[in-house]
Amino acid sequence: MKLTVANLDTYRALEQLGTALTPEMVQGTLAAYADLVEEPTPELCTVARDLSYGPDPRHRLDIFTPVEQSAAAASVLLFVHGGGFVRGDKGGPEDPFYNNVGAWATQRGLVGVTMTYRLAPDAQWPAGSADVALALEWLAEHVGRFGGDPGQIFVMGQSAGAVHVAGYLAGHHGSAGGTRVAGAIMVSGLYDLTSFEHSPFEDAYFGTDPARFAAQSSLEGLLRTSVPCLYAVAELDSPFFQRQAAELVQAHLAARGRWPRMLYLPLHNHISTVVQLGAPGDTLGRDLHTFILHRAAG
Repeated sequence: MKLTVANLDTYRALEQLGTALTPEMVQGTLAAYADLVEEPTPELCTVARDLSYGPDPRHRLDIFTPVEQSAAAASVLLFVHGGGFVRGDKGGPEDPFYNNVGAWATQRGLVGVTMTYRLAPDAQWPAGSADVALALEWLAEHVGRFGGDPGQIFVMGQSAGAVHVAGYLAGHHGSAGGTRVAGAIMVSGLYDLTSFEHSPFEDAYFGTDPARFAAQSSLEGLLRTSVPCLYAVAELDSPFFQRQAAELVQAHLAARGRWPRMLYLPLHNHISTVVQLGAPGDTLGRDLHTFILHRAAG
């Protein structure tokens, strides 16, 4: 039976997979959505694949352009995948993920972009945020050729991808100023490295020196940024990510007197938050699209 987030069976299936990021949980979640998400068909969009945005073999991105475009340049959504800092990819032509993000974007009149970046342990902090900066610089120069508006680039990351986006906003990218983005979306990220016990995944990327963790954290930078931000956390995210979201809310409230824009995604786990985009019952897409439309109009 095909599972959808619109019915209780899906929730029960995800709940049974648990909140721990085990191979069984990840593969089970991907399998549940693989046949449900939107695909970048020729009728929907054109796709330019594996464009090089930098010197490393992993500096590659795909650009999804709607077949039907208005006369005006479209807003751009750049997606940064997760993978615990040591794995992950934007996906190939036949992969449902993260082609679904590009397809979802073009269905809503956006230019979608998915990127791959360097991985730990070969590439350690702040390599991920530096790669985000490099991809944004490339898009600012080239995305107009694909119908995108270089002044309306939104960047979205999930898990490790959210960490890299947060690091970019905090200035952890090594470039002089960075490309100004119209908005940023961070799904199930880590923001304060001082407040939890690190696993081998964090060690591989950030290193093992606790004296560096405060400077490597993005939380203070996120409190200072003027870039509009949207955050999300899932009901079935592990307590690890739930606590990071709660800490971000508390710090934002103390610093700015209000909550950040924080989505709580019921019926979802750490993986399904983004792989659900374009599937029946998608619970992230509406708020994501509203955020982009509102910021683009402003």
